[in-house]
Amino acid sequence: AEIWAYGLRNPWRFSFDLATGDLYIADVGQNSFEEIDFAEASSPGGENYGWKVMEGRSCFQPGPDCDSPRFTPPIAVYGRDEGCSVTGGYVYRGAAHPALVGAYVFGDYCSGNVWTLRRDAGGAWRLTLQGEVDARITSFGEDEAGEIYITDDGGRLLRLRAVT
Repeated sequence: AEIWAYGLRNPWRFSFDLATGDLYIADVGQNSFEEIDFAEASSPGGENYGWKVMEGRSCFQPGPDCDSPRFTPPIAVYGRDEGCSVTGGYVYRGAAHPALVGAYVFGDYCSGNVWTLRRDAGGAWRLTLQGEVDARITSFGEDEAGEIYITDDGGRLLRLRAVT
């Protein structure tokens, strides 16, 4: 009754969508994949995200449980060719970037890549690379207006803004 979720390896930031109450968890992988896990606000808890049997959507330790329906798969995965350590962010609810409203914004510590993640009209999750910052992203922050900020391992605070 005290454990909300199982099967997480190294969650590096999680947040709730202020509009829906949905939970987003950025989980750092072991060897090959970084993942974003998700629980709807209506969830009673108890999801098992699969670690240490699964890493991302792949078997980490192949065995009979690899395709188990008891695991809740991640909503997004990326490999080591795109980064090495996911840093969780927030669902954007600000006013400065209307095109981002409702998108989960997160990044990667090693590559500086910043992605958005959102459901399309059919309910499928779509991952979009938005750009790259010259920073080792350690965390994201959200102000009272819903604007998003990035911190890096050099102590900088960066404001999310659109560039052309």
